[in-house]
Amino acid sequence: MALTQEQRTQVVERWGDMVYRLALARTASVPDAEDVFQEVFLRYFRHEEKFHNDEYRKAWLIRCTVNRAKSVLSSPWRRRTVPLETAEEVGVEDDYREVYGAVLSLPGKYRAVIHLHYFEGLSVAEMAAMLEVPEGTVKSQLSRGRALLRDMLKEAEL
Repeated sequence: MALTQEQRTQVVERWGDMVYRLALARTASVPDAEDVFQEVFLRYFRHEEKFHNDEYRKAWLIRCTVNRAKSVLSSPWRRRTVPLETAEEVGVEDDYREVYGAVLSLPGKYRAVIHLHYFEGLSVAEMAAMLEVPEGTVKSQLSRGRALLRDMLKEAEL
């Protein structure tokens, strides 16, 4: 059964911020994050009948966002271009804007796990399943990412 336009709008309103923030955290580029956002929801609406509950839907959206961001980052076009702008902290509360800016400056593998853990509230096991890496890898990336973030925030005196 296909969703109505109103139901599709509700899905984007409910899950859109999560998808966009994760795409931005993975790509560190507003235009790339917007492209990933659009592609994820296009794919979602093509496969909407598969989703039986919100937990599965959220997991699918996160996995699809990670995969699409990975595709964008590894595309030959991107390797031959230079970004015109730096990532903006769109959709982040003012209190966390500087911290999120520091998160965005982390290397990609650390940025992803920090974002998924602190901004999306995922456990180590959930992140490992979605990123398709062992739990030990997620734990070490989370630990190293925290250390890098702590050092950055100490330098900036936040």
